[in-house]
Amino acid sequence: MATIKDIANKVGVNVSTVSRVLNNRGYISDSLRENILKAMEELNYQPNEVARTLFRKKSNMIGLIIPTVDHPFFSELCNHIENYAYQHQFKVLLCNSQHDKEKELMYLNFLKAQQVEGIIMGSHTIDVEEFSKIDLPLVTFERAISDKIPFVSSDNYAGGRLATEHLLAKGCKKIAMITGSLGLPMLSNERHSAFKDVAQKHGVWHTVLETDIFGFNPENYEGVIRQLFDLYPDIDGIFASSDVIAAHILKTCYMMNKSVPDDVKVVGYDGISFSKVLVPPLTTVVQPIKQMAELALDLLMKQINKEPVQYTNILPNELIVRQTT
Repeated sequence: MATIKDIANKVGVNVSTVSRVLNNRGYISDSLRENILKAMEELNYQPNEVARTLFRKKSNMIGLIIPTVDHPFFSELCNHIENYAYQHQFKVLLCNSQHDKEKELMYLNFLKAQQVEGIIMGSHTIDVEEFSKIDLPLVTFERAISDKIPFVSSDNYAGGRLATEHLLAKGCKKIAMITGSLGLPMLSNERHSAFKDVAQKHGVWHTVLETDIFGFNPENYEGVIRQLFDLYPDIDGIFASSDVIAAHILKTCYMMNKSVPDDVKVVGYDGISFSKVLVPPLTTVVQPIKQMAELALDLLMKQINKEPVQYTNILPNELIVRQTT
């Protein structure tokens, strides 16, 4: 494998001149730069990224920690973050925490060892005080850690209100919400708060069921949904806190011979891509996932560049009405 010294010998320059081309530092004539780049191509030279990082004290890498890439919301989020980071010449190291506190801490230490320039956190199992030890630019999703760490979220309360009011406007008299665990201090819990507030305001019977402690285990969803219908067979409206849960509601309704939307109306949350191809297509509260991803990276880059940032970043969402209501 060719080295930087091989490149220098071939062109007839010293190593520092090749380094200046590699790192785009200092003046190099166009003709000399072209000769050095041509030599790199001829010798199939591959820059040592670790060495370049140490030399420049800049890695152009960011870390992204999420609960699981299996969940479509996080898959789409990762896709948008990676694409936007690439446009800005950043590389992304992706870590799946699987809601494991020890794994999340391990990944934080790993990312620091890799000299990433900042971290976007979409997984939040570690204690708040651990975040203060990171000592890197940081942006969080769906959790307000402190007034010194910027976060990005959609307007969860407004979204929950849109979903619940839509069920009532469609004539539902007995409504339920199926959600992930409400025990984690997540801003998404405001969807539940809005559901209860709207139902109580209108004097409508309502109930809430939690799927599991983490909320991302589809194996538990259908059991919870069947339990809901066993306890309350006359439920006529369900607000699901995610489109994935909503998809399992549609499947369970089909298996139990319940017609959607005639017997039960269903509203999801997230607006992920597959919501429009479900049968029937899903009414859902659409989060601006692409804009949230780009905003998170913008906030991170501003911190990396020592620019001021806005710490509270809540974006509006939209109710898309389809055939489940």
